[in-house]
Amino acid sequence: MTKILIPFDFSEQANYALDFSVAIAKKFNNVHLEVVHVMEIPTSTTVGTMGGGEMLPDMENQIFFIELMNKRKSQIDELKEKHLSESYTFSAKIKLGNAFKNISESINEENPDLVVMGSKGTSGMEEVLVGSNTEKIVRTASCPVVTIKSAQDPDNINKIVFASDFREDNDEVAARMKRLQDLLDAQLYFVIVNTPGNFETSRDSIKRIRSFAHKYGFNDVTAEIYNSDSEESGIIEFAEDVNADLIAMATHGRTGFLHLITGSIAEDVVNHSQRPVWTFKTK
Repeated sequence: MTKILIPFDFSEQANYALDFSVAIAKKFNNVHLEVVHVMEIPTSTTVGTMGGGEMLPDMENQIFFIELMNKRKSQIDELKEKHLSESYTFSAKIKLGNAFKNISESINEENPDLVVMGSKGTSGMEEVLVGSNTEKIVRTASCPVVTIKSAQDPDNINKIVFASDFREDNDEVAARMKRLQDLLDAQLYFVIVNTPGNFETSRDSIKRIRSFAHKYGFNDVTAEIYNSDSEESGIIEFAEDVNADLIAMATHGRTGFLHLITGSIAEDVVNHSQRPVWTFKTK
């Protein structure tokens, strides 16, 4: 069975992610869709008067939360009913607490083959300080993640840009990329982005791409070198120039202080690209 997990907050972007997952499920046999909706518990705003000094949610927040919970339960039941008689299996649940924590726990518990997430992206101070839940999932998920910002039909994904420096052999990344190509029956573009601070000759870059493609038995692959001011911009610009339908990348998955210092090209692309982005965390 192929399992797809869809974090779902009832937003427009979340519905894009669900529709994309449903379209994949209808293309193949034995697919299970798992929808997870996380409800944030209301923040505490009223000081308790029982001597302990604890913070308690005020009555207005409690009433709003109960009403919202009942509404979400009803919407989840409607989702289950809607997908009841399809060729794929479908389940949905509500979890309480922090969104990132609960989605991460769901990934570990369900062990999906793929996570499909909707995202609006972030900008400005929010991006600098915390980023989005989507970026955090991309950084930590143990399986590939597809990030979607607009309506997408998997049948229309015919060109995939796989951006890498191809300096390290990675059997698992190569296997995942081959599976993605087979799944979507798409043409692959392998691209290295040359930047002023990390320049090398096209001959060396092309040689490395061809060596990677040959080692892992890729077919229908175009090797390209693209010059840009930064890796992130170059990947997005190249995808635009070849009219790609999806961008694929591996991410190092660093967290904490090291992540703050080095950042992640993959997460930046996820944040700023309007095209769907497939990412996989390397070990």
